[in-house]
Amino acid sequence: MKLASTNPSRNYEVLGEVEISTEEDIKNMVAKARAAQPAWAALSQAERNQAVQSFVDVCKPSAEEIATTMAQEMGKPIKQARNQVNEAFSYFRDYMKMAEEALAPEIVFENDTERHHLLHEPLGVIVAITPWNFPILNIPWQFGQALLAGNAVIYKPSEEIVLFGALIARLVAESDIPSDVFTTVLGDGKVGEILVKQPIDAILFTGSTRTGQKITELAAANSTRVLTEMGGSAPGIVFEDADVPAIIETLYVMRFDNTGQYCDGLKRLIVHESKLDEVLSELKRINAGKKVGDAMSETSDLGPLVAKRQLDVLKEQVQDALDKGAEILFGGKEPANLQGAYYEPTVLTNISFDMRVWKEEVFGPVLPVVAFKTEEEALKLANNTPYGLGAFVFTADAARYLRVAKQLQSGIIAHNNALYFSTKSPFGGFKASGNSRAGGIEGFHEVTQTKLISEEK
Repeated sequence: MKLASTNPSRNYEVLGEVEISTEEDIKNMVAKARAAQPAWAALSQAERNQAVQSFVDVCKPSAEEIATTMAQEMGKPIKQARNQVNEAFSYFRDYMKMAEEALAPEIVFENDTERHHLLHEPLGVIVAITPWNFPILNIPWQFGQALLAGNAVIYKPSEEIVLFGALIARLVAESDIPSDVFTTVLGDGKVGEILVKQPIDAILFTGSTRTGQKITELAAANSTRVLTEMGGSAPGIVFEDADVPAIIETLYVMRFDNTGQYCDGLKRLIVHESKLDEVLSELKRINAGKKVGDAMSETSDLGPLVAKRQLDVLKEQVQDALDKGAEILFGGKEPANLQGAYYEPTVLTNISFDMRVWKEEVFGPVLPVVAFKTEEEALKLANNTPYGLGAFVFTADAARYLRVAKQLQSGIIAHNNALYFSTKSPFGGFKASGNSRAGGIEGFHEVTQTKLISEEK
């Protein structure tokens, strides 16, 4: 059975097809990963690093093919796609530098008669289920550390990027990573359901909260560990002392870049009433200079959404807001001159808290804006969500920033133009946004198990 991939930039034209992984394929893949993993774990860190580096080296001559596949299949503008291929290589490089220290044995207790060693050992066979919004970056982000730590990884990309998944499988096969240590499963949610029911040691999942909860329920039958990074509805608080011209580019990018398809993107803007007019004016100004267009165009700043189903959900969310009294500052419709999953960057005002654009995660270029009077009110509005992934605070007052940040129910918080992205910094959220951390030393420890060995002196 085959699964077709379509181009959201060009009216969903078919780009190609892949063979869907069968249940038998998946069972064989898990068994082979189980057999291959001990030898992979037994290698030195330097040897594993060298094998992973060979995958990066194989990818480099194919960088343009990788970028083009991302642009055509999920709608990421080609300039951004190229940058993200190089960024993925950087993540792998940094994680390889960190691995030895992060995974080194530790002495956690010692006295005159005994010594306690803490070891960080691989979990075994890990399934990594990734979304479509950052195809190449999701490889180092989600399971690069797991691979370096000695786990075997079975990678299942979203059904929206199956050609990308097939391309990665081909490049892995050309690398020095041992056969069956890094393999790829292709298919839709039904394939994913078969996969998570297998006798595996852990599941790394990034995607919607609803799907993450379903995977957790299925995995419970085998007591499989599930590490999730799920939805988000990050607040952005603009206080009365914020330098709006200085932060407006960051604010705009963190909502509208990648056509608003960020899990941690700024999705609810909460502005002090004294700054509201200035913020709205600046958003309108900066948006006027942005071009929505075909992802393969060198001049496009924003591409389409990933698929028609994504566009349909976004349109329903906006219509719900309009039906309940929201007003459009700009955008609010599909561009007339483009065919595909396109939607204009949109800012909505006159928001009420029963609107879907406030209550739900909005995975597209739509930003609801509300005003506040006091710091206490801003915090209440910011935390008024089941999610707790990212948050953004715009203020010139460092003391206020730290005070507010400590009260925000979010796992990662940014101040003005100082964002939270770093290979050495953990990434993850609270509440319905998930239970894990990727990146930094914490990311390595998430994909290993600790073993304590006490030694008599």
